[in-house]
Amino acid sequence: MKKWTSLDSHRSWLFAQANAILDFYQYNAVNPEGGFFDLDDDARPLPTGWPPAPEKATNLFQTTRMVHCFALAQLMGRPGAMNLVDHGMRHLWEVHRDTKNGGYYWANGLNGPVSDSKQHYGHAFVLLAASSAKLAGHPDADRLLADATEVLDKRFWEETHGAGAEEFTADWQPVGPYRGQNSNMHLTEALMAAFEVTGERIYIDKALSIAGLLIDRITRSNEWRLAEHFDTAWKIDYDYDQDVFRPYGSTIGHWLEWTRLLLQLWSLTGRRHDWLREAARNLFRNACSEGWDKERGGFYFTVGWKGEPVDRDRYWWPCTEGIGAAHFLNDLEDDPFYESWYRRIWDWCDAHLIDHRLGGWFHQLNDALVPVTDPWFGKPDIYHAFQACIIPLLPTDGSCGMGLKKHGIILSGGK
Repeated sequence: MKKWTSLDSHRSWLFAQANAILDFYQYNAVNPEGGFFDLDDDARPLPTGWPPAPEKATNLFQTTRMVHCFALAQLMGRPGAMNLVDHGMRHLWEVHRDTKNGGYYWANGLNGPVSDSKQHYGHAFVLLAASSAKLAGHPDADRLLADATEVLDKRFWEETHGAGAEEFTADWQPVGPYRGQNSNMHLTEALMAAFEVTGERIYIDKALSIAGLLIDRITRSNEWRLAEHFDTAWKIDYDYDQDVFRPYGSTIGHWLEWTRLLLQLWSLTGRRHDWLREAARNLFRNACSEGWDKERGGFYFTVGWKGEPVDRDRYWWPCTEGIGAAHFLNDLEDDPFYESWYRRIWDWCDAHLIDHRLGGWFHQLNDALVPVTDPWFGKPDIYHAFQACIIPLLPTDGSCGMGLKKHGIILSGGK
């Protein structure tokens, strides 16, 4: 079976899709008062931020993801991309950053913080944005990278467990006993990016520590079902259920996201830790077996502890992560299973998630595969769909940013 990523025509299709996504956000999302708008289905600014707030708010994870993605676009040679990086970097430093207590606010309105919470998840994305901005040559990247590194190390990192704490108040008082998989997974992503741009081993050592705790120790002993929620001793809380960021059960998209990150980590650590590759295979195959709807297609949002679907809605992002995971495995393994899944997921995305009329991707479908809202309103996110389009165009030996920096995107003569 000839791999799609070896076909010039498929590579050109991916590149066109990536640019269509960039078009949707580049020319509509910039808020002249600072930060970026969340966009509705027609690429018009939504009246409130996400999560729904009484006033328009800029969320930390949204601002950082825009910086990250347009830093990648700058590395692709896209005119105007650096303007958005600069716009976002200024907003991070002047608005999201707490100049009194340190760290970065979760959400900001025009008159100050809407939520002054200091969240691990958001700070991980600050580190990722800074690393990507550094690759793109932004002059303020080094100070943001240094500041994010210091805050993450001083405030969030718990050496006893080799992972990060979850949330604090504005003045750094702990918020509850919760520890989360999701924030630590994204910290792993950011740590690898920071390692690539600095060469400092502390970043990659911490990434390996988190993966060892969450995947090699906990997920392996949990029948390869990724647990999301824990107490302060990293004991699984099987009954926890709060919201879309912390839902009940296991989130299939995270199995797929970890697949790619584990293989990236395996490569960056000299391909010495074979358990990383073993875990990636298990997570991907189990996600396809338990998480994919065999009748209508698409990945369920969450499954229970025996593999049964819990939240049957199909969000866009698990499919995008499935594409990245399938590509990494397909590039490293001589097994047509991964090529078939790469094609299957893209076919389903093209039929159901890509909005061919208005642009962007639908963020949420119900069990009948009809677009719906709540909790996702409009099309606020560029990060997942954009990366799904460029990851298959790049080598599987590191991050998107470093791949673009070292190799660029080759539309002919694919591997």
